[in-house]
Amino acid sequence: MSFSEREVERYARHLVLREIGGPGQQKLKAAKVLLVGAGGLGAPAALYLAAAGVGTIGLADADAVSLSNLQRQVLYAEADVAQPKVEAAAAHLAALNPNVAVALHPVWLNEANARQIVRDYDIVLDGTDDFSTRFAVSDACLAEDKVLVSGALGRWTGQVGVFHGQPCYRCLVPEVPPDAETCALVGVVGALAGVIGSMMALEAVKVIAGAGQPLSGRLLIYDALAAETRTVRIGADPACPSCGR
Repeated sequence: MSFSEREVERYARHLVLREIGGPGQQKLKAAKVLLVGAGGLGAPAALYLAAAGVGTIGLADADAVSLSNLQRQVLYAEADVAQPKVEAAAAHLAALNPNVAVALHPVWLNEANARQIVRDYDIVLDGTDDFSTRFAVSDACLAEDKVLVSGALGRWTGQVGVFHGQPCYRCLVPEVPPDAETCALVGVVGALAGVIGSMMALEAVKVIAGAGQPLSGRLLIYDALAAETRTVRIGADPACPSCGR
């Protein structure tokens, strides 16, 4: 897979990185990445994946842009309010990098459609705040042997993990927590979405290019108020309803 002169200049800072270089950039160009949710986490992740030269980016989201999104969803502008998120996102990503193909999936992923959509991609980034969606996406990635990068945030805390086979996301969260919260209910500082979404994109780039050590089977937790991070290992649950069978 060759690069045009403009692409060589565009990705120059990647091409001189030992861990990426020409072979890694070719892998990025050939990669297909699905973003489940084009919101607080999906928006910054999409920007950095497009800027990195990921060849195909899929956007799965049935929502429209609202004014309250703009506090953290930096992919959008006020002129996008009331427009379908996937359409507005596609336009902005094309303006950022016309070499990237964007596939639109204006739907919520669930048990019925997740596998059909996930199977066309190499890696999946889930930034939704609905646990039924998270479980459906995790199960689909497990069934289709896809890498899942999962991110979550609320208030001042965020987390990122990478799952491929065992342990799976359900080993970490076996069922919907009784005190499950959403950003709409508890709030979230806008810049935190940029931090965690960027981390998700970074993990995806590492997995695709084969660079460094991804957060496979580990969960990175970031406390923005204390400016502290910690990483915990996720154990495979033999009784997991998904990967334990």
